[in-house]
Amino acid sequence: MAYRIRRVEYYHANVRDDLGSAYRVLQQVAGLGVNLLAFAAVPSGPDLAQLTLFPEDPGKLIAEARAAHLQLDGPYHALLVQGDDELGVLARVHERLVGVGVDVYASTGVTDGRGSFGFLVYLREDQFERAASTLGL
Repeated sequence: MAYRIRRVEYYHANVRDDLGSAYRVLQQVAGLGVNLLAFAAVPSGPDLAQLTLFPEDPGKLIAEARAAHLQLDGPYHALLVQGDDELGVLARVHERLVGVGVDVYASTGVTDGRGSFGFLVYLREDQFERAASTLGL
């Protein structure tokens, strides 16, 4: 069972849902030297998109975004699970959380096609520390 769970912070940037809006934000973040662990984009209204940024160094994202006038909402907390692709890992992590009454309100994951995976577990802020403690973080 070779996988690792770690705490991560994430931030939202709400943008008009125009052609290239995610590209422009991602290019801006990369241009600021901010490395992302994960990224998500979802519609959040008829003409809005919510971009979710998971920076490797949250302090750098905050400082650089402020200097670049990129408005962020956060931080929020999630768990990042990464490791060797193994049948049932996702279920076991969720089972441990459910067992202590932690409500996972969203999760998403992907394999890399080379035998590894990563997935994000979004938790309610008031339950995050209980989840982290349960998972030994």
